[in-house]
Amino acid sequence: MNTTKNLNAFSKRWVMKWIAFSTMLFLVYGCGTSKSVTAEAIPVLSSRNIIKKHYDNNPEFKTLYARMKARYDDGKNAQSVSVNLRMERDKTIWLSASYLIPLAKVKITPNRVQFYEKIKKTYFDGDFAFLSEKVGTDLNFEKVQNLLLGQALFDLRDERYEASVNARNYVLVPERELSLFQRLFKVSPENFKMSEQRLSQPAQDRSVRVSYPSYQNVGDMVLPKEIKIESLDGKRYTIIEVNYRTVELNNKVTFPFSIPDGYDEILIK
Repeated sequence: MNTTKNLNAFSKRWVMKWIAFSTMLFLVYGCGTSKSVTAEAIPVLSSRNIIKKHYDNNPEFKTLYARMKARYDDGKNAQSVSVNLRMERDKTIWLSASYLIPLAKVKITPNRVQFYEKIKKTYFDGDFAFLSEKVGTDLNFEKVQNLLLGQALFDLRDERYEASVNARNYVLVPERELSLFQRLFKVSPENFKMSEQRLSQPAQDRSVRVSYPSYQNVGDMVLPKEIKIESLDGKRYTIIEVNYRTVELNNKVTFPFSIPDGYDEILIK
């Protein structure tokens, strides 16, 4: 009874925030490490060359199945959940979260976002407006997938960037940036993957910082090993950390999803 009571106490808040950010949480487990690069050893490159190398290192795979642990902390509540992740590249992202018992399922396709949670018996079935509202920036399937793979959220080839070296990373900032929306990208000189991405809306006191503490080699691909997401909305500060336990690439995966009868729909006002 105490377990059920505790689950009910945190479940709805956890699930809603987990859904908002879980689409951004993806990494795979593998072998290998990268050679350390010091700030002094980083060669000077133009922004064009940095961006080209970043896209040259975009991982290519068909499917992914992974098990991971995700930790959520908003300063008042801290919880850990187990998550199963399945992905078919460019088509589907599917997650199932549990905490002692199954809690929620998520299915995301290029045109649709669906989820349901079992404790409060609620569901959502619609477009990316829900996720965009929760995260604080416009999202679509491609942006979500890029974030999960350690790729830039925005297509860096669409505009001009200024490049510099800061500590152990290349830093890219747009040559022209609107004051209402600011972006910064840190690129690792070891693998030209994202080390950090920052998106902020100063006027609304909202920001999201996605960092990748470590990467790993899986076959001939470089993929995240850890992901950390920090979200600030006014005075609310939330952290989500993910560590992958196991992963299988390019095997057959399925995406079972059916909203149970009797659940209440979550509507966006």
